[in-house]
Amino acid sequence: MKTIQRLGAVALLAGGIGLASATTVHVRLTGAQEVPPVKTAATGEAVISVMPDHKVSGEVVTHGVKAFMAHIHEAAAGANGPVIIVLRHSAAHTWRVPPGAKLTGAQYRAFLAGDLYLNVHSKRHPAGEIRGQIKP
Repeated sequence: MKTIQRLGAVALLAGGIGLASATTVHVRLTGAQEVPPVKTAATGEAVISVMPDHKVSGEVVTHGVKAFMAHIHEAAAGANGPVIIVLRHSAAHTWRVPPGAKLTGAQYRAFLAGDLYLNVHSKRHPAGEIRGQIKP
C-alpha cells in the first residue's frame, strides 16, 4: 500500500510540473515602438518568462545603443506607463530581470492582456530609445 501511495504522489507531482510551466515571450525592441517614436538604428531582442505564480525572469540584448537603464513598464501599445521592474545591467549590451522579480495580480492580468512593455534608455534618448510590447 505504501508503494502505491508513493507512486501516486510521484505521478501527481510529475503531472503538476506541466501545469506550472512559464509563458515565454520573445520581444523585438525598436525606436518606432517608443511613444513618441524615436528615429534610431538601435534594436534589441528580449526573452521574458512569467510563471503562473507571477515570478518574472529574462533578459534584453541591445544593438547599436549605449544604454544606461532598462525597465519593464505597464501600459498598452501607444501609451507610456509606470516602471514595474528595473532591469540590471549584467554584461555588455545585456540587461536582466533581477532574481525574485514578481508581478502583482493586476500586473499579471496586464501581462496576459499584452499591456506590459520593455524599454531601454540612452543619454541620446533618456525617455527611451527602443521599446517592445510583451505580448503572450
